[in-house]
Amino acid sequence: MKLVLLAVGPTDKGALSDLVADFSQRISRYIPFEIKCIPDIRNRGQADPQALKQKEAEQLLKHLDERDMILLLDETGKTFTSRQFAAYLQKCMNAGPKRVVLVIGGAYGIGEPLRQRAAGSVSLSKMTFNHQVVRLMAVEQLYRGLSILRGDPYHND
Repeated sequence: MKLVLLAVGPTDKGALSDLVADFSQRISRYIPFEIKCIPDIRNRGQADPQALKQKEAEQLLKHLDERDMILLLDETGKTFTSRQFAAYLQKCMNAGPKRVVLVIGGAYGIGEPLRQRAAGSVSLSKMTFNHQVVRLMAVEQLYRGLSILRGDPYHND
């Protein structure tokens, strides 16, 4: 099984990118892991937010396979403690999908076609964050969850 983080737009260069890369490397010690980014939709400033979400969803769906388990990272999703998220992640992996794919939408969120395909939705917070910052939060929580499952000393209760 492989773990994938699928996001809209590239991660900006700099400290944020370095931290995402660091946690990605750490995750890869536990499980095959990949970050895939689709390009931003052109002329997004002029696009209707609903139309933009629809276009982004269509582009994201092109990178998904029927056998993938899709989890959306969304402010309206289910909230977990880190230990609960680790257990949820284990449950998802035990279901036997080819890949577990966590999806981060664009600035306006996730379009309906993608929501219909998703097995679940996870919230990292009730607050809204820049989708670049969410990448860092997501990879850190994935690493934390995997370290909890492995019994490694990264997480402290």
